Amino acid sequence: MKAFWNENFGNKEYIYGTEPNVFFKEQLDKLKPGKILLPAEGEGRNAVYAASKGWSVTAFDISEIGHKKALQLAKEKKVTITYEVTGVLDFNSKQQFDVLGLSYAHFPIEIRKQAHQHLLQLLKPGGIVIFEAFAKAQLGNPSGGPKNVEMLFSIDEIKEEFKELKFEILKEETIELSEGNRHKGKAEVIRFVGIK
Repeated sequence: MKAFWNENFGNKEYIYGTEPNVFFKEQLDKLKPGKILLPAEGEGRNAVYAASKGWSVTAFDISEIGHKKALQLAKEKKVTITYEVTGVLDFNSKQQFDVLGLSYAHFPIEIRKQAHQHLLQLLKPGGIVIFEAFAKAQLGNPSGGPKNVEMLFSIDEIKEEFKELKFEILKEETIELSEGNRHKGKAEVIRFVGIK
């Protein structure tokens, strides 16, 4: 997995662009800045945006190249982020976070439930999860995402894997993606905002 992402992030271009995910930005802009955790943060677009809005940002990813590009983007935008190179189950923090941002964090199916439980433990009671990922109906669309249907999401799986959350928004919808060269075109996604 690490080699796959290092290769993906290996070009000079930011493959998902340098602007934040639209749904993430929309929801984050409604909140008072605090501490945010961004797992599987890749090249850093959401982390850098959150930092520019006054959030204390902790991010991680398995890719060293993603890490390097995220720090480069932060430097260009004159913001500071904390970013570790680690796997989701190896990530630990003494901090409790106000927000957990999951944008296209498609963990391998064999660790996915465990990964989500692990991350939710790092969220304060009353903390918020902002989530967007590909739905199972995305399979076959050329606009991005895993090619394995098990790594895609259904509403029922979300309810099961995030059962301690109270959902303020939970919907599957068709959107037009325009995030760099890798997320482009019509896409089937699941979006949610949940409170712990």
